[in-house]
Amino acid sequence: MTEQEKDLNEEMVNEEVQTEEIPTEDTEPVEEETEELKDADEAEESEETSEKKKGFFRKDKKDKKDEKIAELNDRIMRQMAEFDNFRKRTEKEKQQMYGIGASEVIEKLLPVVDNFERGFAAMTEEEKETAFAQGIEMVYKQLMTAFSDMGVTVIDAVGCEFNPDFHNAVMQAPSEEYESGIITQELQKGYMYKDKVIRHSMVMVAE
Repeated sequence: MTEQEKDLNEEMVNEEVQTEEIPTEDTEPVEEETEELKDADEAEESEETSEKKKGFFRKDKKDKKDEKIAELNDRIMRQMAEFDNFRKRTEKEKQQMYGIGASEVIEKLLPVVDNFERGFAAMTEEEKETAFAQGIEMVYKQLMTAFSDMGVTVIDAVGCEFNPDFHNAVMQAPSEEYESGIITQELQKGYMYKDKVIRHSMVMVAE
């Protein structure tokens, strides 16, 4: 074999060796790319799992916040209802106290009104024409106007049927003018303050 043939054989052998090594070189990058894709998928899954966990915990945190808000709203509504009830109760108690105080004052002034009326009844017609009598009458009318503005009214008696809620019968006598049970005479006027009796009428009732 000549030298040229030997060189040619060696070159062919080297080419075969290089040809056999090429697939090995191509295979290694494919495996590396597969590993990189796998790592990327795992990283993506891990990130999704992390986001889900974050979302889960965030939801719990939001739920707790909503529960706290609802609790505070409920507490505020209860306090507002309690305050409204307290205000109404206080207003009612204030009105009751005012009514009691007004009733006591009116009751103490009624004897003054009685004395005015007795004085007018005892006057003669000539005395009623004097300036003094007219001045007393003006004071009496002013007092009765103040009573009327406060809600004080006179209880009807003569000619009305006897009612123990408003009248106090101290006498009973036969009457030709009125039927039995009808008030024939008023001995003392009775008064009411709004819907409350301050003093019952003292009356005489027909038998």
